[in-house]
Amino acid sequence: MSSRSTLIAGASGGMGSAIARELASRGDALTLVARDRSRLDALEVDGVRLALDLREPEACERAVAEAREAHGRLDVVVNAAGVVAFGPIDELDPDTLDELLRINTFMPMMLARAAVPAMDEGGVIVNLTGIVAEKNFPNMAAYGASKAALRSFDEVLAREARPRKIRVLDARPPHTETGLAGRPIAGTAPKLPPGLDPARVAARIRDAIDGDDTDLPSDAFGRLTLGGPN
Repeated sequence: MSSRSTLIAGASGGMGSAIARELASRGDALTLVARDRSRLDALEVDGVRLALDLREPEACERAVAEAREAHGRLDVVVNAAGVVAFGPIDELDPDTLDELLRINTFMPMMLARAAVPAMDEGGVIVNLTGIVAEKNFPNMAAYGASKAALRSFDEVLAREARPRKIRVLDARPPHTETGLAGRPIAGTAPKLPPGLDPARVAARIRDAIDGDDTDLPSDAFGRLTLGGPN
C-alpha cells in the first residue's frame, strides 16, 4: 500500500477525532481505537475500528498487531486518549489519582512499548501531554502530574527510539476546545478562557508528523491560551 498506516488511540474523543479527520484527508489508512463501540461507529472517517480498553497492556499489543495486519505495516501511532480531574490536593481521592495515571501515563507507555518493535524506519509516535506538562495550575495537580510524567517518559523514549529511526513527538498544545473539561472524572472545571480549535491543533500535529519536528511545545501552536486541559 502507498498510504501511511496510522493508529489513533482515543479516536472518538474531541482531539482524537479531529486528528483522524485531518490524517484521513491526507490519505492515511487509519486504525481507530476507543473503548466505546457506539462512539467509534459514529465517526465519519474511514478506517478499521477497534473497541478496546487500552488500560490493559494486552489490548495495546492487540491494537498494534491488528493495525499491522489490516494495513501491512504501522507507520504512525497517535495517543489522543486522556481524562481530567479537578480539585485541591487535600481532596484528591486515591481512586481518581489511579485512574488519571492509568489512562494518561501508564496506557501511552504500554502502547509505545508495543508499537516500537512493530514500526519500520521513519515511524512516528505522538503523545499529547498538553501545556500542563510545562506549567501546572491550581486544582489540577494530579492531572498535570500525570501529563508531566508522560512528557518525561517521551524524552527518554525519543532517545531510545532514535537508533531505530523512529521519531517521538511530545505535543503540548494550549487549552483546546475538545469538551474534555466538561467531562471530568472528579471535581468541576474552573472558568476557562476560550481554547484553540481542535482542527487547528490537529493540522499542526499533522504537519509535524509529515515534517521533521522532534518536539511540539505549547508555543508551536501559535496563540497561547493558558489554564485548561486539552
